[in-house]
Amino acid sequence: MSALTRRAALALLAAPALARAQGQARLVVVGGGFGGASAARFARLTAPEVAVTLIEPQPRFITCPYGNLVLGGLREMDTITFGYAGLVKLGVRVVQDRAVGIDPVARRVRLGGGESVEYDRLILSPGIALRWDAIEGYDEAAAQLMPHAWIAADGAQLRLLQRQLQAMPDGGVVGLAIPPNPFRCPPGPYERISMIAHWLKRHKPRAKILALDAKERFSKQPLFQDAWRALYGGMIEWVPGNVDGRVVQVDARARVLETELGTRHRVDVANVIPPQSAAAIALDSGLADRSGWVPVDYRSFEARNAPGIHVIGDANQPGPMPKSGFIANNSAKQAVASALAALRGAPPPEGVYFNTCYSHVAPDYGISIVGIFRPNADGSAVIEDRDGGGTSPRGDLPDQRRLEAGYADAWYESITADMFSDA
Repeated sequence: MSALTRRAALALLAAPALARAQGQARLVVVGGGFGGASAARFARLTAPEVAVTLIEPQPRFITCPYGNLVLGGLREMDTITFGYAGLVKLGVRVVQDRAVGIDPVARRVRLGGGESVEYDRLILSPGIALRWDAIEGYDEAAAQLMPHAWIAADGAQLRLLQRQLQAMPDGGVVGLAIPPNPFRCPPGPYERISMIAHWLKRHKPRAKILALDAKERFSKQPLFQDAWRALYGGMIEWVPGNVDGRVVQVDARARVLETELGTRHRVDVANVIPPQSAAAIALDSGLADRSGWVPVDYRSFEARNAPGIHVIGDANQPGPMPKSGFIANNSAKQAVASALAALRGAPPPEGVYFNTCYSHVAPDYGISIVGIFRPNADGSAVIEDRDGGGTSPRGDLPDQRRLEAGYADAWYESITADMFSDA
């Protein structure tokens, strides 16, 4: 048993019941994205007797979903930007600071500003970190020349990539470096290719897109590739990992992407999406294992080596469930329900997790994938219901594509309301 596990076990034994003699039970949520904001709002609506605190360094949240539509010219940045006033109105205490450490014995989260926040149960939804050491030459300085635009933060990376696309010559080449699994939003790079292609077709029709992929297959691949051929002709070249598509080195100033076999691709704009891990607080607190992700009990999303800390969203260890906004929202509610049950001395409720992931390939052209997942008996794994999921049908189906684009917009409005609404 590790030192962290021993400390966490002692903390769990000492954890107070919901009716604390000292006052309200305290649920603290770290991270204000799809997982954290969903958790904070759900907790306030379902357990108003519990004090809920949300710790988030950014005053506003810019969603990664629909960020690609900004690049495609279908959305403006302000339409994918949300504040926390609705959660405050519901009674959530929002602390604008960065969580930098966790003490599972004292049940305390340490903040970057030097203060601490105590908890009885902790929901950790910190998102991802980019592995700056994974591609030679690609670091935070290089990202100012070759943006990743994969962590929204203040939106600077997305705006940078947008400006570079606008400034490139007609006839230029946009290069993408796409990471191996697992990473945030598996269909995201391919929706990005589609949205960039849509914008280029309108504004720089002689331009090309070179997508260098570390993988040999990707989510919704037949649907994306059918659409690319139909809509964008020969504009898009996708190079899989087994055909020397894995980028291993970059020269940011020369705008060169170099692959495993030493092939050097000089491009006019480079979007480098590096491999990822759980965010720094999960790594620094010893919650993650060697994979870089946090092993959890999928019945409650409690960290395997730190009971009482529920890790949701992109930071937990991947199984068949994708790292998506929909799964983050689902797992947030299960984690909150499990945390409240534990405070009452009850087992977690039975879990079932749904994922629906829409992608835009063009205006009025949407495709989707659906999955249903359940934890196994001991929570060590998640089992996918193979009979309950699937993808959009293939074929020339304009009415279907138009409907799915509308469904995507409705999903986005619904899930962001479920995160930030004051009702």
